[in-house]
Amino acid sequence: MNIIIYTLLILIILYFLLRWFSNAALNKMSRGLRLLSILLLVIFAILFAIGGKFLLTLPLTLASLALVKLKGLSLIQLLSLYRLIKTLRNSGRFSFNQSMGNNSSTLSVSEAYKILNLDITKKPTKEIVNKAYLKIQKKIHPDVSPETARLSTIVNEAKEIVLQDIS
Repeated sequence: MNIIIYTLLILIILYFLLRWFSNAALNKMSRGLRLLSILLLVIFAILFAIGGKFLLTLPLTLASLALVKLKGLSLIQLLSLYRLIKTLRNSGRFSFNQSMGNNSSTLSVSEAYKILNLDITKKPTKEIVNKAYLKIQKKIHPDVSPETARLSTIVNEAKEIVLQDIS
């Protein structure tokens, strides 16, 4: 008998939720879902931090920052910036504790292709190089974030090297 009552209650609740869902405005609904997911991610991150699971709080924090769109950067953009910085650090072109004046060495052609995410075996056209350049510059231009001025100059240099290589 209890199963029938519980099933009936669940169906009634489901009916009203679906009815509300069909009548709600799309903007209002998306804003509410974003707010709800940010709230849940922050709550889970706090609970994991209190429980001592600090390693689990990092993805939750990154996901909540991406939903908030901190400085206009999404999670995918943060990951691509990380990949760019990693490539530059491996080549010795970027370090967090060096000033801008110390970056006077020139990039190799293969490093320039890596920075722009281009395949060195295929010779790209100028349009493809410019598309790749603009895609990266939209994320790291100093107008977007002043901290990325060094990255922007390195990407400019990589673009010039690749354009010289293909011409």
